[in-house]
Amino acid sequence: MGSISLRNVSIIATDPLFKNLDFVIADGDRVGLVAGNGRGKTSLLKCMVGLAEPTSGEIVRSRGMKVGLVEQDVPPALLDLTFHEAVLRALTPEQREDEAWRVDVVLDEFQAPEAMRTRTVRALSGGWQRLMLIARVWVSEPDALLLDEPTNHLDLQKMLQLETWINAAARNIPVVIASHDRAFLDAVTNRTLFLRPETSRYFALPYSAAREALDEADIAAEAQQERELKEAARLRKQAAKLTNIGINSGSDLLTKKSKYLRERADKIETSIQSLHKERSGDIRLANSGTHAKVLISLEDVAVITPVGDPLFRIAKLHLFQGDRLVLLGKNGAGKTQLVRLLLRAISEPGSVPGIKVSPSVRLGYTDQAMSQLPAKGSPADYIGRFGVGDQRTKALLAGAGFPIEKQGRPIAELSYGQRARLGLLGLRLEEPNFYLMDEPTNHVDIAGQERLEEEILAHEATSVLVSHDRSFVRAVGTRFLLIKGKRARETEDAEGFFAERAVADEQ
Repeated sequence: MGSISLRNVSIIATDPLFKNLDFVIADGDRVGLVAGNGRGKTSLLKCMVGLAEPTSGEIVRSRGMKVGLVEQDVPPALLDLTFHEAVLRALTPEQREDEAWRVDVVLDEFQAPEAMRTRTVRALSGGWQRLMLIARVWVSEPDALLLDEPTNHLDLQKMLQLETWINAAARNIPVVIASHDRAFLDAVTNRTLFLRPETSRYFALPYSAAREALDEADIAAEAQQERELKEAARLRKQAAKLTNIGINSGSDLLTKKSKYLRERADKIETSIQSLHKERSGDIRLANSGTHAKVLISLEDVAVITPVGDPLFRIAKLHLFQGDRLVLLGKNGAGKTQLVRLLLRAISEPGSVPGIKVSPSVRLGYTDQAMSQLPAKGSPADYIGRFGVGDQRTKALLAGAGFPIEKQGRPIAELSYGQRARLGLLGLRLEEPNFYLMDEPTNHVDIAGQERLEEEILAHEATSVLVSHDRSFVRAVGTRFLLIKGKRARETEDAEGFFAERAVADEQ
């Protein structure tokens, strides 16, 4: 049995990230840690494991507790090791000598194929690198497990596999998971902590139920604040009235009572905290519109791998204005290849046999790597290319979450979340009427995801989308193209595909 106790824990950077956290995480608690990018999630996890100290307060771990932290990035020293060796190195030299068998047991838990275990970490996909990092921590048999963005780079099947593993293997120890994936949080957590600069909120509920409770608490807090401000205004009005009467009548008693009322109003106003508003930069889209009803037509189109191997064929498909077509299929089915084919057909009209593009199509494109961002230059340089002027550039970047001091930093030094916001801002300035998006919510926090969904729906943006984010797919998709067995066919929704991948994972 073990627990991690937080007692009045605060972390202050330039401004407070959060204050006065006071709760206990015990065996069986699986806590979803939710906050915007750069709002303290990673800092809190590092404090909980003992790699950093909070600004104030204390974190107490049960005596002898071993806390395992799975960080986001692969240490460079592991890149040239094999998968098996990278996990083995997490054991002590004595354990490697006598208990190397534990590595194979853990790799079996994560269903790592035998051939995969001898590959270098550098040669692994991003998803397998992520599972390698988790396996390294798990093989050391921690008493508590902390996971920092564990679903980054995972495809849907590996995500479902990780959900199953957490709910089984890690069900009896304290677990804390920092994640922006709403469906994943719902599947694996039973508690949720919303980190906020002033008053953080902790609920004994998984994410969606906790979010509803949070919204209710925020509405109640807003109503309470409104009542308190009205009361302060009433007291000031009464004080002013008594002051006038006291001056005219020469009554010291009324003057004293007026002072007392003003002090009460001051006390009420001082005690009121600013209400928290979740934001992830000002994510907005545009829709320049078109009179065309059919934007893209596909007829007898072959989708192939980069080396020419056939993947699947599309017999006939029309994309109408307002459609939001989600591409479904397991990794390697050809979703990204279809996106690239559409990108080429739009960028070079007539270059792809079988694909006709309306001349009125104005493309907005983004992919997982944000490849539309230049390799060199700063955010200010990139946005300046759209001809909006220096002042407008500064204002747009500030609205997207880039303060003046960060607008001139090299893009290469930005976090993935910052690059995602910058890429989405550039997408808006393209003023497209057709969006081609491959994993647009990668590295975007929950507030940003919800904002992106709202913008897509509000603008009725015609789109072709690839996403492993189940919440995002459910929110925005209107049509669904399932790629399976070298065929592509439309399906009513994504639920059958999600269920099928879950069954495939169990098998």
